[in-house]
Amino acid sequence: MKINIINKSTHALPHYETDASAGMDLRANISEPITLQPLGRAVIKTGLFIELPIGFEAQVRPRSGLAAKKGITVLNAPGTIDADYRGEIGVILVNLSNVPFTIENGERVAQLVIAKHERSEWVEVNELSETVRGHGGFGSTGVK
Repeated sequence: MKINIINKSTHALPHYETDASAGMDLRANISEPITLQPLGRAVIKTGLFIELPIGFEAQVRPRSGLAAKKGITVLNAPGTIDADYRGEIGVILVNLSNVPFTIENGERVAQLVIAKHERSEWVEVNELSETVRGHGGFGSTGVK
């Protein structure tokens, strides 16, 4: 699939790192470093603008290395970019560690996954079909 993109950043276009990668890394496009204090958050601009076809979304997801090693994650993960959005892609990062973290220009801050989605129509009914799980919610299927 081909997607129209405008790149106003100083970095190369996002790309898949391996043949089996689901996501492409997004890089910070900032004029000066941004330091996130513990529990601090900021919108990190990327300089990228995309035009998705209807029926697709772009999901902004955390990078596992930043999350595991530094405690940095995407606050609204996954963030959704709708097909009709034409603004700059921003990444809402949060520092869940207990030490400050500085983001530099060009740093890989998140990944972008393009996903197909369906639109639904509600059908209001008086009852739902029975299942083995039934009303069981959080933890109802066990811990193993």
